[in-house]
Amino acid sequence: MKTLTVVVPVFNEEVDLPKNLPKLASFLARKMPGYDWEIVIADNASSDKTPEIAREIAGNNKRIKYLRLAKKGRGLALKTAWAKSTSELLSYMDIDLSSDLEYFPKLIGALEKNADIAIGSRLAPGAKVYGRTLMREIMSRGYSLLFRTLFWTSFRDAQCGFKAIKKPVAEKILPLINDTGWFFDSELLIIAEKAGMKIEEIPIIWRDDPASTVKVAKTAWGDIQGLFRLFSEKPWKNLKK
Repeated sequence: MKTLTVVVPVFNEEVDLPKNLPKLASFLARKMPGYDWEIVIADNASSDKTPEIAREIAGNNKRIKYLRLAKKGRGLALKTAWAKSTSELLSYMDIDLSSDLEYFPKLIGALEKNADIAIGSRLAPGAKVYGRTLMREIMSRGYSLLFRTLFWTSFRDAQCGFKAIKKPVAEKILPLINDTGWFFDSELLIIAEKAGMKIEEIPIIWRDDPASTVKVAKTAWGDIQGLFRLFSEKPWKNLKK
């Protein structure tokens, strides 16, 4: 039986955490019976009641662990949790569960076949997106066009919070990733594909979270800066033989 870690990065999620984590645990129990799975709540410096809620949830379920980080950053949370995990298969998803959980087995199935990384996509043909504002849709597609033009990557959606990766692949890529925030995902995928790793992009059903606190303009500018840094540094060359 293969081991599987599902990381849920959180920052001030006292509302969604008690509502959605039991849904995730129940889904994994029903839909992933062939795996020895665990959930890691990666708390990146929450200042609300998230720590207390997370500890209580973890204390009532041996398959759920709580990891507290002193600094903010989704990328930092993922990098730390994945590095600490001993599982053969690693993954993560956002606590708002915007990505339909029914597609999670497809992500893991792709790793079991020949993919090194599997990602959920809102931009691949066949994907369905509900409740997204026109501005977010334009920015998402514009960002996709930009990184595909700069790096000639095959994947379309770098930022969807629904990904899985093989542990040996993570061990190779994580040391090369500098970003600790939202650009982490893009950096991971671009480095991996430029280094010759196989990424499978799976179209999903995605429902926008109207309560999202992500500052789109600030995040977009950080992503653009990250792209040009990567274009200059080309860290994947360190993985080429």
